[in-house]
This record gives sequence, structure tokens and C-alpha cells, in this order.
Amino acid sequence: MSLPEGLRAGDDGVTRCWWCGTDPLYTAYHDDEWGRPMLDDHRLFEKICLEGFQSGLSWLTILKKREGFREAFDGFDFEKIARYRATKVDKLLENAAIVRHRGKIEATLNNAKQAIRLADEAGSLAAYFWSFEPGPEERPARCDKASLTAMTTTPAAQALSKDLKKRGWRFVGPTTCYAFMQAMGLVNDHLEGCAHRAPCLGARKATRVPRVR
Repeated sequence: MSLPEGLRAGDDGVTRCWWCGTDPLYTAYHDDEWGRPMLDDHRLFEKICLEGFQSGLSWLTILKKREGFREAFDGFDFEKIARYRATKVDKLLENAAIVRHRGKIEATLNNAKQAIRLADEAGSLAAYFWSFEPGPEERPARCDKASLTAMTTTPAAQALSKDLKKRGWRFVGPTTCYAFMQAMGLVNDHLEGCAHRAPCLGARKATRVPRVR
């Protein structure tokens, strides 16, 4: 029996969204991370930064370098990154373990400073980002491949992007913000029929997200 378009059966018999392919690293990311609610501020900051680094590249490229990024950027502890001096940019540009793009590196340092201000204002980055979680009425009636591929951004992602830019963040366009929301569980875009859609829905129901103070 053939699967609906957009679903793929792995060698392990598990049905997954098509985009993760068969690469073990990508498959694990799909299964264990993508779409699961994240409340940790460092991981949220990491993801918004890495989505910016992904611009023009594939996510698998970034995923393969993620440990290198984490080592280079002190685990994406934004308070530490905010203290980097300008000379740190030149050192990072010599680091082959990351994507060596001056604009994106400088944006990460800038965004770290903005993150400190934002976390102080909202209570946490988690409280801020989750305040942009869309309601059920904003989501498509059915999550299939056609709907997902046509939806590169949403009004909620556009609002998040606009607000971040207003606050001085860089490399946070609407498409980047939507990819961030998909990955961090603010929306569940596992296709209907994917084995991991229901667990992500369950995880969201069990997650009590913080509110902006």
C-alpha cells in the first residue's frame, strides 16, 4: 500500500515526513527535536541564530556543523556571547567548524545583546517567543505536503519577525522565523500520518509555557 504524498517509510518501518530523507543525523533530528516544545532559552537562541546561518544553505549542512557552532559560541549562552570583543569575529572567521560568514557572525553577537534585553523585559526568551504561538484558527485545516510546502511563512511568523527587527535583531526574516517556530514546537507541522505528529501534539498539551511578565 502506497503512502500519501510527503510521507516516507524508513528501513525501520517508521513513517516520517519526506524532508528528512534517510540521513541518520537528519532522521534523528526529525524524530527527537523538530516540532517538540522547547522552553530552554539557550536552545531557543541557538535555533534562531542557526536558522539565520542556514540562509542560502541546507539545514542538513548546519546540522552537521551544529556541535562546531556550539563549541565556537559557548553553547549559545547569549550573556557570554554579548561580551565578545570585535576581535572574536576574526577568530570565528578562521573556524572551519562553522559557517564563516562575517555578516551572520556579527548578527549573532548583536542578537546576543538584544536577547539579554528581551529576556529581562519578558522574563525569559521562552516567554517572549511563545507569546507568538498561533491559535488553532490560524493553522491549516489539514497538514499535508501541499499545505506545508505552500506555507513558507505565516502571519504569526511575520509578526515575530517584525517585532524582532524593531528590537534590533538581524537575520530574522519571516521565513527564518517560521522555520524557527516549526522546529521549536510553536507549531506542529509533522504531516498527518507521520509517526511523530501525535507525540508532538501530546508534548505540547503537557507543556506549560511561561507567560510574558
